[in-house]
Amino acid sequence: MSEQVTHSVKIVIFGAFGVGKTTYVETVSEIEVLNTEEKMTQAGERIDSLADLEHKYTTTVAMDFGRLTITPEIVLYLFGAPGQPRFHDTARALLSGAIAGLVLVDTRNPDRAEESFRWLNLLDTAGLPYVVAVNSFEGYRQYSPEQIRDSLALAPDIPLVFLDARRLASAKSGLIALVEHLLSYPVLELTR
Repeated sequence: MSEQVTHSVKIVIFGAFGVGKTTYVETVSEIEVLNTEEKMTQAGERIDSLADLEHKYTTTVAMDFGRLTITPEIVLYLFGAPGQPRFHDTARALLSGAIAGLVLVDTRNPDRAEESFRWLNLLDTAGLPYVVAVNSFEGYRQYSPEQIRDSLALAPDIPLVFLDARRLASAKSGLIALVEHLLSYPVLELTR
């Protein structure tokens, strides 16, 4: 890392099981991602719904870690949290030292979309700014921003973006919205 770096910023990516958090971190990270992906077991298949996830064979059991340099002085450290309820304590522990979160939302399955409330509540309780990013999947119904906001009861000041976690230009839009949102907070002086 450059000696010019004066600010390191921890961001946590939350979302339901199978929403694309690992893919997101892998897409935007400038370094090889450290991840804790493990093969799914038959025991896990009984707990984790694989509806709409027929090609999912692994799951994050602790975190994903990546890095992205924003300016020569500012570096984002990206932590992807595990999405299953049984790993909630691990996900909550990742908040330590974080200044913001990105919540990936999956609209393919109402149950997984419903799980978004857990992450929104966690960030609200922690008092951290966040952005909601709908990971859009081809071939599935697309919802309007108004429908998403209404469904998640999002406050008007919470940024909402639509992206594809597999494509860099699209995935970056979530981080751009998050950095812009962070810069609107007077307490955070990232560039001064």
